Amino acid sequence: MKIIFAGTPDFAVPSLQMLLASKHEVCGVYTQPDRPAGRGRHRHISPVKELALKCAIPVFQPLTLKTDEDLQQIRSFNADLMVVVAYGMILTQAVLDVPRLGCINVHGSLLPRWRGAAPIQRALMAGDEKTGVTIMQIVRKLDAGDMLHKEEYVIGASDTASDLHDKLAELGAIGLGKVLAQMEAGTLHAELQDESLVTYAEKLTKSEAVIDWKQSASTIALKVRGLNAWPVAQTLYQGNVLRIWQAEAIAIDTDLEPGIVSCVNKNMDVATGKGWLRLHEVQLPGGKRMTAQAFLNAHHVNGVKLGNCSMRCPTSCIPAVVG
Repeated sequence: MKIIFAGTPDFAVPSLQMLLASKHEVCGVYTQPDRPAGRGRHRHISPVKELALKCAIPVFQPLTLKTDEDLQQIRSFNADLMVVVAYGMILTQAVLDVPRLGCINVHGSLLPRWRGAAPIQRALMAGDEKTGVTIMQIVRKLDAGDMLHKEEYVIGASDTASDLHDKLAELGAIGLGKVLAQMEAGTLHAELQDESLVTYAEKLTKSEAVIDWKQSASTIALKVRGLNAWPVAQTLYQGNVLRIWQAEAIAIDTDLEPGIVSCVNKNMDVATGKGWLRLHEVQLPGGKRMTAQAFLNAHHVNGVKLGNCSMRCPTSCIPAVVG
């Protein structure tokens, strides 16, 4: 089949790699325009563009896909199918109608649960036991198309959003390969989504990173995992933002005020509204990520209260630096 591929971030790369290694022809790649990124604000090309250029595939980076010129370009490929993976742009009905077999999407959740922008993170933060990817037909309504195939993944006790991102990206490529084979064989079965089971994965915001120590340790631990690697759960330590990359809930009752640190047996435990949160990996501004033990070697934190003003100034206390 002749396939147009549309994708932008790392999550889309395994799917494009699979297509390039298959018998199918990738006739063109669409990705987001190059944009400034990082501290130096240097022009950054997307991972999808980087791979496409290495493989000498034509790359297109329109600001929209709504102009007559854009539509004509897509039509000129005479493609059988358009595959979309985290492209970052909503396709118009005119675009959806161009490929002979329409457009399909690799989505990072088990639809109809977690339609929307941040399905991987929301699944973790909600405490879901499993997640996966869904290959679906694209329709105008957000993530509401017929489901063509699912690949499931049981969430591990220590999985972070970063871990799930990489695992689901690979599963997405596997699922996509199965769907293409079924398309060619004429055995593809589409399943309607049950609208009564729909949940929405709202886009992440920086303000969500602020920890409320009055919440339970289990809730905070899920937040830490779900917000790794962006925007990263954080609190205040002596006026500085302390980013918490890894932590676990300890189901032992405490009478201490939420946010108070207790250091016993070289552990860095923080009292919460219910139980303790044991910190494993932290980071101060301008510093590297370090184990809690290394942090304790350099800082006297026993009895210190974390997050004294975090709930009063959540957005101003959060740095813009990512990673």
